[in-house]
Amino acid sequence: MLITDTAQADGYYRALLERAEEYNGIFFVGVRTTGVFCIASCRARKPKRENVEFHSSFKSALDAGFRPCKICRPTENAHAAPPAVAQVMAWLRADPQSRITDRWLRQNGIRPEPLRRWFVQHHGMSFHAFQRMLRINAALQELKRGRSATQVAFDSGYDSLSGFAYTYKKLTGSAPSDPARLILLHRFTTPLGPMLACATEQGICLLEFADRRMLETEFKDLQRLLKARIIAGENAHTRQVEREIGEYFAGSRQQFDVALETPGSAFQRSVWQSLRTLDYGSTHSYQSLAERIGRPSAVRAVAAANGANRIAIIVPCHRVLGKDGALTGYGGGLARKQWLLEHERGPSDSTFRLEA
Repeated sequence: MLITDTAQADGYYRALLERAEEYNGIFFVGVRTTGVFCIASCRARKPKRENVEFHSSFKSALDAGFRPCKICRPTENAHAAPPAVAQVMAWLRADPQSRITDRWLRQNGIRPEPLRRWFVQHHGMSFHAFQRMLRINAALQELKRGRSATQVAFDSGYDSLSGFAYTYKKLTGSAPSDPARLILLHRFTTPLGPMLACATEQGICLLEFADRRMLETEFKDLQRLLKARIIAGENAHTRQVEREIGEYFAGSRQQFDVALETPGSAFQRSVWQSLRTLDYGSTHSYQSLAERIGRPSAVRAVAAANGANRIAIIVPCHRVLGKDGALTGYGGGLARKQWLLEHERGPSDSTFRLEA
């Protein structure tokens, strides 16, 4: 959304002049004289006030015709964890059972207030709630290895088994004696903005851009279909998908090896599997996709299954265009769809041609 409030825009301009990192991701500044947009901490020479406009999201800036600045890389770095947050995340990954308090943060030179704001903005929960989820996920793994609930409770920092059991059941929906099935939710950044990956023990079950409008509905559907609850956490699948998606954006990967779990109807799964056979850099119509699965008259149903895909990029629904070759709806937004297609085509060929 374009920021039209003059006082708010003036405040953002002051933050731009000061290169205030805490405003990264809060606003995106479009520079009319160069046609690029930046984040607050950009090191480039600062434009005059009359030559800029402010947007509340990088998608709004893209839609307004601005292109990402090559210096500050706003679509990637606006949502990347600041150094202090990255340091805390590294500590938590090394020891997920630890309890990091505000006092401990201050002793280590980290201000708790910006840290808390970042977690609420980017994870939708407090920092302490995020820690609790990590501890419960670590506890679940210990329980599955055969350790007793009492041992796990005290190793997780709880003073009593009852306190551990209460928190465990509140987050997972079951008692420690009956280990729950969980869906782990992990956030990471890409050149097109932050993505969310959900994974079970079997594989990745969701991969979406964080601003997808239907995300809450997809979360509810996943929990219902898999009979599991979503909590923050990581496993081997989330780490692998972050690495492979990074390689895809770097141009060094065209096929993905990470395991997937894709609950849905038999028809939906057949469409999703067919999508995975589409060649890197190719584009296809819904009609050709229907013919691939032996259902040439089921074009509308194929389109609906394509729209129900929860795993972006790896199940490449972005390679499907309208019958006339025009860009059609995409959950991550048409600007991203076009970017992905041009990325796969390469700089020498940005023409989209439908293939059989």
